[in-house]
Amino acid sequence: MTVANLPMNEAPDEFVAVAQAAEIAPGTMIRVAVGGQPVMLANVGGEFHALRDVCGHRNAPLSRGRLLDGHIVECPLHFAQFDVRTGCLVDGPVSADIPVHAVRIEGGTVYIRLAR
Repeated sequence: MTVANLPMNEAPDEFVAVAQAAEIAPGTMIRVAVGGQPVMLANVGGEFHALRDVCGHRNAPLSRGRLLDGHIVECPLHFAQFDVRTGCLVDGPVSADIPVHAVRIEGGTVYIRLAR
């Protein structure tokens, strides 16, 4: 698992470079940090999705879980499942969705903008 801990740009609404797209194979995910906040970055069939890397049930890092059916991340602690594309809870012992962050790719670099 690759970990990037990059500082937040001065303006909180700006995109921050976190990884090279080629380093994240389809069907995999990594943990990065943006402005000190943990973010899970997943490559789903060549599309990148980012969400807060904390399950709302017991604060487990989702990036240590598994990707199921390509777009469902399963929490490693109590198996709550979330859609990485929307952050919506699919199944599990929690009732809250996970915040998603905007992602863009430029020149092979993955950029994330934190949700407000």
